[in-house]
Amino acid sequence: MAGTVSELWRFPVKSMGGSRVDRVRIDGRGVHADRLWAVRDVEKGVTASARRLPVLLGCTARYLDEPGADAGPGNVPPVVVTFPDGSELTSDDPAINVALSQLAGREMRLVALPPVEDTSQHRMSVSDSLANFRAAQVRKDFGLGEDEALPDTSVFSTKDIITLARYSTPPGSFADLSPVHLMSIASLGQLAPGAEPYDVRRFRPNVLVDTGEDGPEFPESAWVGGELSIGTARLRVTIPTIRCVVPTRPQPEVELDKTITRQLAERTNRFLGVYADVSAAGLVNVGDEVRVHIGKPPNAFQRAGAALNKSATKGVQRLLEATVLRAR
Repeated sequence: MAGTVSELWRFPVKSMGGSRVDRVRIDGRGVHADRLWAVRDVEKGVTASARRLPVLLGCTARYLDEPGADAGPGNVPPVVVTFPDGSELTSDDPAINVALSQLAGREMRLVALPPVEDTSQHRMSVSDSLANFRAAQVRKDFGLGEDEALPDTSVFSTKDIITLARYSTPPGSFADLSPVHLMSIASLGQLAPGAEPYDVRRFRPNVLVDTGEDGPEFPESAWVGGELSIGTARLRVTIPTIRCVVPTRPQPEVELDKTITRQLAERTNRFLGVYADVSAAGLVNVGDEVRVHIGKPPNAFQRAGAALNKSATKGVQRLLEATVLRAR
């Protein structure tokens, strides 16, 4: 047994604060009704992220009523957004777009997740896509100085890199990359420089796991490549979660802390937590056991395939970076 479910989090609006829930269904899209809304940056033509628009973290969102079983892309229940000044507006009130625009300083619009076949809320222009691969922009996104090494993105598959190059979020989702994000309580304490662990809200996982006090550092990193049984759901852990500048940002009751960037670089090579795909849908409750099933070590053929994929991923990145340089 890897541990037990300590907390479950659902975020109705991408990049805004969410809330803890006692029980959720996890299916192929991830936590039910997670990130069914996002803020559209009308001026830039992209889905806004707290990475570039940190004021969004000052807002929190909740559903007016518990979402029904049929909630999902193209069928999105209304939400209430609480703004930093304490005011509240519902998603069906046109004033919410005015308030979001005033908060951001340019035109914004709250948008619901469209049907899967509609990619209009996900596509990026070629210029914006290429801009994401410029070294200066990557450094800004990760809170890095000029003399610091760029993050290691070789954990991503070639498909991931191409998706990130074409879309602000994958079609059919407002999550950045993977359906489910997990972390352990142990990692929050082990990363922190003092006795007080970091606030889980900085890292925005869906599932927080209590692995106990004894065990390895950053225990969830050992789950990559394995499967988790959690409640009646089954998850396949795909890659460690690479950390941008968002955990350093202030939120309600959470202060700005730029030292987290250095802690991540020195302790975990900027990874903390894990992403997972859903192998089998199911219900998950706070207190449920989490069991990890680690497969056999890869054989020579599988290792060669992994090395080939890593090489291909780096090749795609170099091609994109070269395209950026030519486009200057």
